[in-house]
Amino acid sequence: MSTTRPYRMAARQEAVQATRARILAAVRDLAYEQLDFDPTLERVASRAGVSVQTVLRHFVSRQALLEQARETARSEIVEERRPAAGGADAALRALLQHYELRGAFTLAMLAREDDDPGVALITSAGKVVHRRWVAEVFADALPPEGASRDALLDLLVVATDVYAWKLLRRDRRLPVAAVHARMRAMTDALLAGSRAPSRKKDGS
Repeated sequence: MSTTRPYRMAARQEAVQATRARILAAVRDLAYEQLDFDPTLERVASRAGVSVQTVLRHFVSRQALLEQARETARSEIVEERRPAAGGADAALRALLQHYELRGAFTLAMLAREDDDPGVALITSAGKVVHRRWVAEVFADALPPEGASRDALLDLLVVATDVYAWKLLRRDRRLPVAAVHARMRAMTDALLAGSRAPSRKKDGS
């Protein structure tokens, strides 16, 4: 076997992966830039600089391509939200950085989720990601499984939701640091309330 053959095979594999990544990036870019969440193969191929046949060689069908693009986007969002260091404070900072980058796009999708099934798939997955993020970030402070845990988790989800960011950052035009402080105040208050001893019915 020629000693150059393994290098050629490796180079070919790298080229295949690069083309695949470029096609997925084309789907992502069409969504972010033009709010096109259900692009045709022709649009994707044109944006990626390849033929429709090349797209199909990599993903077999348009449905498979869009499903893979949604999964890739979900993984990217999870990574963007993951803080470099531990702790709720660092996690909130990472979340706000994510909202600064993707918040406007997320709000645009949420505005269309009731009318577009494709968008609804994306936003539904995003809501699951956010709830899991909250559960992981505040895991040590949450009560055991049960109704009280679910109720507190609901409140923490609301306090850190993209709509909370919108109200504070876009509507109130607060700086990021102020938004962070307010979100932290809300989450701290909710967690402190969940730890407060229950009062007796007679108020004593």
